[in-house]
Amino acid sequence: MKSRIKGITVTLIEKTKIGQDPFGAPIYQENFLPISNVLIGEPDTQAITDELNLTGKKIAYVLAIPKEDEHEWEDTFVEFFGERFRTIGKPMQGIEENIKLPWNKKVKVERYGKSED
Repeated sequence: MKSRIKGITVTLIEKTKIGQDPFGAPIYQENFLPISNVLIGEPDTQAITDELNLTGKKIAYVLAIPKEDEHEWEDTFVEFFGERFRTIGKPMQGIEENIKLPWNKKVKVERYGKSED
């Protein structure tokens, strides 16, 4: 089924461990991966309040991730609209066969700061 709705390309920032500092803390390299056709929506007021009460984090947007995407979206960063966001919790995933549109995962994000272009 061809959808008339089109998402935008966002940049997922995956971290790869490349070593440790002298104190044993991990050192990471950031890999910037473009992910196309991501829908960006605003959360409802109740979702914002619930998340704030449960975790202390304020949801800025909810992202709909395309079905074919296999990247890790938990505890990572994503950039779009010239800003950086951090994902909140685990992505919610629906049963692919039961969803007619091209997206089957929802990821909540909180505002983190300006993009590091």
